[in-house]
Amino acid sequence: MNDAIPDSALAQECARAIRDGFTGYNEEFRAITRRARTRFETRDWHNSRLDQVERIELYDLWVTKLVDRIQQKLGDREHDRSLWRVIKADFVELIQDYVDREFTKTYFSSITRRIFHTIGVDREVEFVDVEDRPIDAIGKEASLKPYKMSADEFTTTVRTMLEDFAFDSGWEDLEYSIRFLVGQIRVHWRPIGGLEALDRIEFLETVFYQNTRAYLVGRAVGHEGRNEPLVIALCSTSEGVAVDAVLTRRSDVSILFGFTRSYIHADLETVADVVVFLRSIIPGKPVAEVFTVLGRAKQGKTERYRSFGRHLAHSTDRFQTAPGDKGMVMAVFTLPSYDIVFKVIRDHFAYPKTVVRRDVLDKYQLVFKRDRAGRLVDAQEFRLLRFRSDRFDPPLLEELLGECSETCRVEGQNLVIEHVYIERRLSPLNLYLREAPPEDARLAVIDYGQAIRDLALSNIFPGDLLLKNFGVTRHGRVIFYDYDELCLVTDCHFRDLPKARTMEEEMQSEAWFYVGENDVFPEQFISFLGLDPQHLEIFLEAHGDLLTADFWRGMKKRHKAGEILEVLPYRRSLMAPPPPGSRRRLKAPDGDRRHHP
Repeated sequence: MNDAIPDSALAQECARAIRDGFTGYNEEFRAITRRARTRFETRDWHNSRLDQVERIELYDLWVTKLVDRIQQKLGDREHDRSLWRVIKADFVELIQDYVDREFTKTYFSSITRRIFHTIGVDREVEFVDVEDRPIDAIGKEASLKPYKMSADEFTTTVRTMLEDFAFDSGWEDLEYSIRFLVGQIRVHWRPIGGLEALDRIEFLETVFYQNTRAYLVGRAVGHEGRNEPLVIALCSTSEGVAVDAVLTRRSDVSILFGFTRSYIHADLETVADVVVFLRSIIPGKPVAEVFTVLGRAKQGKTERYRSFGRHLAHSTDRFQTAPGDKGMVMAVFTLPSYDIVFKVIRDHFAYPKTVVRRDVLDKYQLVFKRDRAGRLVDAQEFRLLRFRSDRFDPPLLEELLGECSETCRVEGQNLVIEHVYIERRLSPLNLYLREAPPEDARLAVIDYGQAIRDLALSNIFPGDLLLKNFGVTRHGRVIFYDYDELCLVTDCHFRDLPKARTMEEEMQSEAWFYVGENDVFPEQFISFLGLDPQHLEIFLEAHGDLLTADFWRGMKKRHKAGEILEVLPYRRSLMAPPPPGSRRRLKAPDGDRRHHP
């Protein structure tokens, strides 16, 4: 510390350093994001995946670098609260005109949490106030490209729309894409007044990229003010860009922006106004999830904390053990009136689990940085949370203090949890199949197999296929959420089950043949699925090949060869057939075996 620097000057210097640090982070974030256009046009999917990981890791790198810098500036005054109050006030003055000032506030709080090792929330040196609803105060409207529509000139206007978003690689067959797009919009608007009822279409100016697809994100507005989502999915082919699908239902758009999918790359000048726009077309989507899927994971965590904090302050129910079978690795609990679950790693894992705590942490990091293919929950990692202990059911509190004592402790009237994962609450598949109507259960069994298939396509082997490790979303999608045995398909050795040579070998309870550490025998999966005979028959009809080593060896070979296996966020029925004469074939969500649209 330089004692010659007055407090006011030192505070201003630190405030500017934090503001400038966020600016540097944000500029690099956007620079990585801008690569998505070139990756899409050149179909450079390998480097696109590397960009995803680089951008995810960027925030912590910049925070760590800035914490070191601030500590050097402050020296032995790094914990001087009176000085930090001034730094915080100066910081507010620096960012008061920012549209995305909440981003910079979250960045500031990340710095102070590292320096003060904050438990819970320290409002003196942080900005998280659970009663704040900053998104409601956004005055700036998102920049849109509007297109006035008329039934007579509809096709001409649609052509202008697509030409305005032209790519350097050109269109595969622009006229064909126009006809498909016009037809899909006409079909959607037919029951609500036809094209005559449509006043305008407006798109966000920025193209959104996710994995191998680009998206034009907008809405169609009727003369009566009716607001319908309109998202155009684009694919990149060897012959140019083409319209691949048109999403006009809120449920389909919600899945695209869902908590089980990879983060979107969209180079946005400001983000909060775009979040407000997106919630106008998918109003049921939580603010936290929209920020997160746009790649702003830290802001997503802040908004989730705010939302849950408000709910906790205005509710009276207690935390309870989550429905479903007790996990051997995680203690899982929930607040019944709120749709999230909390997962705390146990101190010790029961037999036959062989993983250790470090393995579990690594699995969650693997999921965080990979394409989740719509089949893995996005788990947010929180540290040093504080709750009133009287909000916990006594048996749950006893479990946490007894079986998770390395992570949970009581301080006064509070329970402090040093490390926890927070996820969206899903209906455990085993419970869902017992309670759902027969047709819903049938579809869930088919989608359970499709979930395993989709994970394989994304180079993920779940490890433990028990029904209790999968959940069902409100859209009826089956999602995997137990990561302690998850691994890469390419790390496994898939073997056919050896045939017993003698009756004695066949009758042995233990394997009579050598089993390596990474050996997997898909023929044995049937013993672990836990499906009743009726549901098992449904599963085998649709997904019997998942129980063969050949299927998994084929997947491994394709991944090893560097093949890009796509799991798209929309249904085959929404996809455009290739234009006549095209050399490409319709590539639906790869390996889709679902018996419903």
